[in-house]
Amino acid sequence: MTKAILINEAGGADKLIWTDIEVGDPGTSEIRIKQNACGLNYIDIYVRSGLYPIESYPATIGMEAAGVIEAVGEGVTDFAVGDRVAYPMVLGGYAETRVMSTAKVVKLPDGITDETAAAMMLKGLTAHYLLFRTYKVQPGDNILVYAAAGGVGLILCQWAKILGATVIGCVGNEEKAALAQANGCDHPILYRDENIPARVKELTNGEGVSVAYDSIGKATFMDSLDSLKPFGTLATYGNASGKVEPFDPGILAPRGSLYVTRPTLETHTATRELLTEGTDRLFATVQSGDVKISINQTYALSDARQAHEDLEARKTTGSTVFTI
Repeated sequence: MTKAILINEAGGADKLIWTDIEVGDPGTSEIRIKQNACGLNYIDIYVRSGLYPIESYPATIGMEAAGVIEAVGEGVTDFAVGDRVAYPMVLGGYAETRVMSTAKVVKLPDGITDETAAAMMLKGLTAHYLLFRTYKVQPGDNILVYAAAGGVGLILCQWAKILGATVIGCVGNEEKAALAQANGCDHPILYRDENIPARVKELTNGEGVSVAYDSIGKATFMDSLDSLKPFGTLATYGNASGKVEPFDPGILAPRGSLYVTRPTLETHTATRELLTEGTDRLFATVQSGDVKISINQTYALSDARQAHEDLEARKTTGSTVFTI
């Protein structure tokens, strides 16, 4: 027997149950991983709450983790028992041990701990596709990052700065503003106290930003559009405040022929080539020290309910890791 966090139905953090589960042997093209750390992400809340429906219950949530392979199934040739591995975007991460396909598993290089991997696989690969695929940031670009002191936000700010961008970041308080500035954000905006588009225009000499990376969704959609320069791109990649409501595309024309996209990491890791392109670049920039992964909260996996409540209450910064 091993333990995991299960949910029997969609709902609040009280639906998270720490319980015994059975984990069998890996089948064809599968491995069994003894997990040492897993990450907490806002997508976990979307799944738990039912915003992102899952096929059946009971279910184990969680989308990223790292550990050591303890068994391999038939046909597995690229991995061996004892390999340190990690993965993003595979439901079932909140578990001590799990069996899974090798499709989205990658080997961890020396110098990246299990805790760091669990803190950055989903968040770091999200930052990667936003910066290198959704809108390719160029030197001199002004960009807008929401939740700039969050897990994805801190990585985005650092990486964008390396690419030569001027980073404007939205945060909730002075403490988070200081954290964002220490990680590459040039101009923090206290969104509760300041008008976001007006401040963006002030900081960019009336021009606006080339791209807005918006993980908030419904509450900030129009502010993001109004912060863009002509031909600017809004990448709305999260729903922390709820889903963006349907809108008339005609509103994009008078604002400067704007672009709006709703990307997802699922698409950007759908093939082995896409996955490894992202992980290779992510691992390299973390190993070099150019991008640092801030693990600012650690919980025991059995305390997942408290971690979810803290994340929803915006009490967390940077990345959060469950130790196993």
